[in-house]
Amino acid sequence: MNKTGAIYHIIQSLSRVIYFRIIQAIMKRTELLLLMLQVPLDFLLLILASVSAYYLRFSAWAQDLKPILFDLSLIEFIQVATPVALAWVVIFALAGLFSTDPNRRLMRDLTRIIFACSAGLAAVALYIMFTQQLFDSRFLAAASWGFAVVYIIFGRVAMRGLKTLLYRRGVGTRRVAIIGHHGAAEQITKAVQERKALGYTLVGQYVHFDNETKAELLRLRLDEVIFTNPRAHEEETMAAIEFCSDHHIRFTYSADLFDTFSTNMSVYPIAGVPIVELKRTPLEGWGRILKRLFDIVISLTMIFIASPFILLAAGVIFFETGRPIIYRNKRVGHRGGRFFAYKFRSMYQKDCTGEQFGEGGLHAEELEQELIKKRSVRVGPIYKIKDDPRVTPFGRFLRRWSLDEVPQFFNVLKGEMSVVGPRPHQPREVANEKGHRHVLVIKPGITGLAQISGRSDLSFEEEVRLDVFYIEKWRLLLDIIICLKTPFVLFRKRRAL
Repeated sequence: MNKTGAIYHIIQSLSRVIYFRIIQAIMKRTELLLLMLQVPLDFLLLILASVSAYYLRFSAWAQDLKPILFDLSLIEFIQVATPVALAWVVIFALAGLFSTDPNRRLMRDLTRIIFACSAGLAAVALYIMFTQQLFDSRFLAAASWGFAVVYIIFGRVAMRGLKTLLYRRGVGTRRVAIIGHHGAAEQITKAVQERKALGYTLVGQYVHFDNETKAELLRLRLDEVIFTNPRAHEEETMAAIEFCSDHHIRFTYSADLFDTFSTNMSVYPIAGVPIVELKRTPLEGWGRILKRLFDIVISLTMIFIASPFILLAAGVIFFETGRPIIYRNKRVGHRGGRFFAYKFRSMYQKDCTGEQFGEGGLHAEELEQELIKKRSVRVGPIYKIKDDPRVTPFGRFLRRWSLDEVPQFFNVLKGEMSVVGPRPHQPREVANEKGHRHVLVIKPGITGLAQISGRSDLSFEEEVRLDVFYIEKWRLLLDIIICLKTPFVLFRKRRAL
C-alpha cells in the first residue's frame, strides 16, 4: 500500500469512528428524541384524521345516508381543524401521552388515547354549543373522532416498532449493571441478554456493591443499576442508592413480596401521626360488581362457543375410558372456602395401580407419590409430573392446549371461580403456606397474570408474587388484557403433562 492509500485508509477509518460516535451521541437518548417526534406526528395524524372524515362525509355513501347541509371547502375545513388539533395535542399532554417513562405500557397508552380523544370531542361540542356556531355536522365530528383514535393508535404502534428496531440494533439502549446473585438476578440477566427489544445493554454483573464495584461502575458510563436483593443488606442498598444519586444513575430494584403487598396503600393521619394502610384489593364495591358482570358475560359466551367441542370431548372421553366425563377436584376458593373445580377427565380411572405403568404393585395414592418423587419438575407445594403415564392419549391433547379446563366456565357461572384470578390451589398446597394465603382474598381464576407470565414454569413463590400484584393492582382493563393474551400463551408447550 502506497503512502496516499495509507492516508486514505486512516481517514476512512477515522470517519467511520467519528460517524459512529455521532450516531451514538444523537441516539443516546432515543426515548427523548422519539418523544419529541411524537408531538408533531400526533398533530399531523389529527389533521389527517380530519381530512379523512371530510372525504368520507362527501362520499356518495354518506350523502345518500344524510344530505350535506353546510358549504365548507377542504381548505377552510383544515383551517378550522388546525387549532382544534393543537388543542387536542395539549389534551394528550395533560392525559400523560407524552410521558418520558421508558417503561410505560402500550395498552395503558391506548386507553389514554381513547380517553383524550373523547375529551377533545367533548370540548369541541361544548365550544360549538356555547358559541352558537352555525356549523352542524355530527357525522363529521364523530368520524373525525374515530379516525383520530385509529390513526393515533397506529402512530404509537409504529413509533414503538421503530424504537424496538433501534434497540435490536443496539442503538439508544440503556447501559445497565445488575447487582445480586440469587434467582431474580439470573432471571433478569437472561431476559436482558436474550430480549434486545427491552432496550438494555448489560455491561456488568456483580454479587455485592462494594468499593471495588464502585470503581468499575464509574468506568462503565451507566444509565441504570438494577439491585436484586434490596432487603438483605440495608447498608449496602443505601450505599448503592447514594452512589447512583451522586452520579445521576437511575436506581431500580426487584420487588420482594412485601413490596408487592404495599403497591396498593393509603396514608392518613391519626393524632398527627402518618398511618399507612395496606389495602387488600380494589375489588370492593363497584369493582366487585363489574368483575362479576364480566365473569358472567365471558363465561356464557365461552360456553356457547365451546358447546360443540364440549359434546365432542365428552364423547371421545366416554369411548376412550368410560365414565366419569368430568373430574371434580377439591380446591380452595374465596376466603378459604372449599369447592370442586371441574375438568375434563384426562387420566385413566382412579383405581389404576402401579402394575399398569411398570411401577410395581403400588396403589393409586402410592403411585402418585412415587411419580411425584421421580418425575416432578417443580419444587415447593406444587408438583408437575413430566410424561405422566396415567394420562390418556386424548387427555394429553386436552392438557397440551389447556382444553381440559373448559368446564371451569361452569364454576364461573356458579360464582365459585372467576375468569381471571389466581390459580385455584389444592388444600394441601396452602395448608402450611401461611404467608401465601393473601391470594385467597379473591376468587381463583381460569387464567391469570401468573398463567400468562410463565404457565407451569414459575416457582410457587414467583406465582404468588404475580398473583398478589394482580390482586393489589386489579383493573377491569387488566382482566381484558389477560384474556386477550391467554390464547397466545397456549401455543407455548407445557413442560409437564
